[in-house]
Amino acid sequence: MSMATAKKVSSKAGGVRFAEENTAAAAAAAAHSHVHFDEKLHDSVVMVIPETDGNFLVKVGFLKTQHRYEIIFTLPEVPALGKDVCPAPVPNPYLQIKDITVAPDGGLKVTCEYMAHQEGVLCEEMLIVSESKEDVCLKVKVHARVMDRHHGTPMLLEGVRCIGAELEYDSEQSDWQGFD
Repeated sequence: MSMATAKKVSSKAGGVRFAEENTAAAAAAAAHSHVHFDEKLHDSVVMVIPETDGNFLVKVGFLKTQHRYEIIFTLPEVPALGKDVCPAPVPNPYLQIKDITVAPDGGLKVTCEYMAHQEGVLCEEMLIVSESKEDVCLKVKVHARVMDRHHGTPMLLEGVRCIGAELEYDSEQSDWQGFD
């Protein structure tokens, strides 16, 4: 059998054919398909969730590693804490309270700065203490889903604002020539 005959035989045996109407139906379906998002996505805000122990969980959504964020949220009024409050002097390298003010509804408007330092589901804690009542404090857990810096840009929730990116050391960009 010659090569020309072998090609001819294999092309006849291996051919696949689709019906014209199936192709036309698939094209029409693709042309008319739309993605619909829930209306909640348009006004997505930082969620403040009361916990059973009287403390709060604050969900800030998706963030990107090696980026610094300003997060603003309002806690409901906590009568036991009072209105004269301040951040507890507990150092946290990734989460710092920058400002606490009394909100118009009586709650506390908290402005903090968060450094997304690693990928994954992260939970950082901050304490707010009463200035007038001894031993009264409120624990606030900030819950973030942090994605790698190479995996795109997350849609930030209302109340979250990126305020900068941290430089990351990359050995590929080094101009060091090595030892002689």
